[in-house]
Amino acid sequence: MVQSYLRHGPTQAFGLVCSASSNSVYDERLAYVPALEDVLVWDVKKGEMLAMWHETGHRAEVTCVQKSPRKDTFAVGYADGSIRLWDASSGTVTTTLNGHKKMVTALAFDKAGTRLASGSQDTDLIIWDIVAEAGLFRLRGHRDQITAIRFINPETSAQPSTSTSASPGYILTSSKDTFLKLWDLSTQHCIQTVVGHRSEIWSMDLDMEQKLIFTGSGEGELKAWRLDQEALAEGLRGAESGEVTKMIHPITTLPLSSSHRVSQITFHPTLPYLAVQSHDRSVELFRIRTEEEVRKKQARRRRRAKEKKEKKGKGHEDGVDVDVDEHKEVELVDLFTPYLVVRASGKIRSFDFPSSDPGVKGNTQLFVALASNALEVYNIPQPTKSKEELPEATRMYSLDLPGHRTDVRTLSLSSDDMLLASASNGSVKIWNMKTTACIRTLDCGYAICSTFLPGDRQVAVGTKSGEIHVYDLASSSLLETIQAHTATVWSMHVRSDGTALVSGSADKDVKFWDFEEKEGGDGKGPKLLSLVHVRTLKMTDDVLSVRYSPNRKLVAVSLLDSTVKVFYEDSLKFFLSLYGHKLPVLSMDISDDSKLIVTCSADKNIKIWGLDFGDCHKSIFAHEESVMQVAFEKKSHYFWSVGKDKMVKYWDGDKFENIQKLEGHHGEIWALAVSHFGNFVVTGSHDKSIRVWEKLDEPLFLEEERERELETLYETGIADSLNREDAPIGSGAADGDAPSQAQAEATAVSKQTTETLMAGERIIEALDLADTERAVWREYEEAKATLSEDDAEKLPPPARNAVLAAYDLEPEAWVLRVVERIPGTALMDALLVLPFGKVVSLMTYLNIWAQKEWNIVLVSRILFFLMKTHHHQIVANRIMRTTLMSLRKHLRFALQRQKETIGYNLAALQFIKRQNDAERTAQFYEEEMDEEKVRARIAEGKKRKRVSIKA
Repeated sequence: MVQSYLRHGPTQAFGLVCSASSNSVYDERLAYVPALEDVLVWDVKKGEMLAMWHETGHRAEVTCVQKSPRKDTFAVGYADGSIRLWDASSGTVTTTLNGHKKMVTALAFDKAGTRLASGSQDTDLIIWDIVAEAGLFRLRGHRDQITAIRFINPETSAQPSTSTSASPGYILTSSKDTFLKLWDLSTQHCIQTVVGHRSEIWSMDLDMEQKLIFTGSGEGELKAWRLDQEALAEGLRGAESGEVTKMIHPITTLPLSSSHRVSQITFHPTLPYLAVQSHDRSVELFRIRTEEEVRKKQARRRRRAKEKKEKKGKGHEDGVDVDVDEHKEVELVDLFTPYLVVRASGKIRSFDFPSSDPGVKGNTQLFVALASNALEVYNIPQPTKSKEELPEATRMYSLDLPGHRTDVRTLSLSSDDMLLASASNGSVKIWNMKTTACIRTLDCGYAICSTFLPGDRQVAVGTKSGEIHVYDLASSSLLETIQAHTATVWSMHVRSDGTALVSGSADKDVKFWDFEEKEGGDGKGPKLLSLVHVRTLKMTDDVLSVRYSPNRKLVAVSLLDSTVKVFYEDSLKFFLSLYGHKLPVLSMDISDDSKLIVTCSADKNIKIWGLDFGDCHKSIFAHEESVMQVAFEKKSHYFWSVGKDKMVKYWDGDKFENIQKLEGHHGEIWALAVSHFGNFVVTGSHDKSIRVWEKLDEPLFLEEERERELETLYETGIADSLNREDAPIGSGAADGDAPSQAQAEATAVSKQTTETLMAGERIIEALDLADTERAVWREYEEAKATLSEDDAEKLPPPARNAVLAAYDLEPEAWVLRVVERIPGTALMDALLVLPFGKVVSLMTYLNIWAQKEWNIVLVSRILFFLMKTHHHQIVANRIMRTTLMSLRKHLRFALQRQKETIGYNLAALQFIKRQNDAERTAQFYEEEMDEEKVRARIAEGKKRKRVSIKA
């Protein structure tokens, strides 16, 4: 009989406040931050998580977040090149847009929120129509990753009012290829390329009036450019000299206090502030003055200079200077004056201003997302006239408790699986496993290993400095610090009877400790455990891992010389030496029946040994990188392993089979803890997340699992080969040679994924089914026509297809149902999968749908796309002519009907609006004429005027 196992599945990751993979968005107390593959919504003031935007099965990291002008809509870009539009109120995906081959690095909405521009590491810029859920076009021209995108709305459009162009306006993009490009969306071409800096342009922003552009480079340079709105409104014009008018003109370079890379530039949406982040830990704020203020300041300076010179008796000469100065242009450096520097407590990943300030008038907030898994909000005071007080930013809120600042290095579970202790460099955190809430945070040194002490009231943590800290959970206090070793404590293990503990260290000692009960702090509380050193086992090399056998007879010690030595626990006499690993054994575990020992090493192998004779049962090449930890599941020979290759693997120790591979972490996995009841396993990683993998009731068969893995590999391979083009130089695509012919600057947006391939297959299946059904009925009708009337009546009709009978649909209605169910974003890519024979078949159904006026919008979209894609074959194919003629007639008639309906409805709506406006105007005047109300209002106004507050 085939053995079945139980499948494990992921539950939500915790321990994350925000990851450093993407920017964050701040909006009226709510922060929308990336957390690896999810987006978290935090209430910063209360410090609680309100929502988690998670899509099941999607594992790519979030790389870009952008808020739409439309309420509750966010665009989120991912590392696999996909973009998802999330509805913030329901926390669901409304649309998935697939077009980029590499990670999305920049997103921008236009003013109305109907179009989205996305830039990627694959150097392409794609414009998406949000309403139609489709890509409009792809713009090529950059040679490296696009870093910032901004829509520009010209003040007066050069197009006539009757123009039907779908996308007026311009787009400005910056890239790591040092270029700043201006694109005209109506012609879909780049109209100006500016070599902005000597090194990569990392950030760019426009002021509110869209007249100034600021760009920041990798060398720490902040440049200002002028955008000529008049030239934009006129469009591209050639001057008499033959030169094309330029839209972007350089102005100056602004001095910054730091020479590091300028990683973000942002203008405040409403107040006159410009924020620039160029240093790891600080954001520099500039205050934007008006020209009036600058002129006043200049006049004040001149007055002072004049007074000084008059004192020296040189008034006459000065008079000339004043006149010259009067008409001096106001320089940009005068307009932007350094205001204050916000210094955060860690390295800043991104910052943001709130879109509408909840603060005091004039004050604003600055939200900062740190690379160390924390969020902070600073209050920026409004400028004061006094010179003594320098403005200073104060920290209002800080959100850092629900996660570690550094890698999670060790995990341990309490005996009832209710509590989890995780430790990193600087802190130990205790988590409630049911709610995944952090219930204790304790300070410690650089933690390397940890364990719950018997009774689950205390936690012992071994550190890099050789100390063992013992913490009491009830009082959240450090009970004692034992200087156990002189070097790193690499491993600790409590004996199965709960009376002793062993620790191994880099100082080549294995130390054995007994537990001693001592009174609680006030003598009344429960007894606490203390460690008493009993004996020491000296080794020849650094000790990396120690383990008691569950039957308490043996103790295993792994050394830096790649061997594992096994000793008798009572006499500490040598029993076995396990050698075979090429690199040191980093971790090991002994099964519950004390028969097997499993060891994992930095040589990427796992070895399973018998503990009776020390023979190696099997050596498995388990991970692509060092295997960091292994652990047996309780009461079985199944075991878990984690490695630096970001994988969690589940093994059968008797059959030496890999049962399941679990992907999810985005960094090396350092720590592993297996449930005492075998229900789940917990892993901790370099990405600062802690993940729980639960045992499900779903059975798993190894053959099926391997088949599934091969299938997914095959499908992704097909999709990749379909997406492959001659990659442009610098796009980072493997073996990307220069394209043989010049690439078009604007192309269609398409990308094959496994979903679109499946959708294409569904359309082909539906067409086959409908064609067969129609052919059968055609034969039946022909047979009836050849027979006499009596015989024709006796001829039984053919049996309907089971699917069509179940849904009670005609063949053409079934095909429409299948096509309608494909998401709009995947439809065009699905149609590309169809062979030409099926395209001809689909055209027949399009004709029937047009005739019956079914979903005319969809019919038109499909028809125009197929005509564009298969133009050459359609023109060459004579059979198509008859279909196309009748299709043209039916579609034109249907479209004309729809146009008339919409025109009639629009006219009716306008009439209702006019009526409503007239009624409201009449009501307004009637209300105003009410004499008593008017008098009451006047009296109120007088009362208000009399109030005067004296200083």
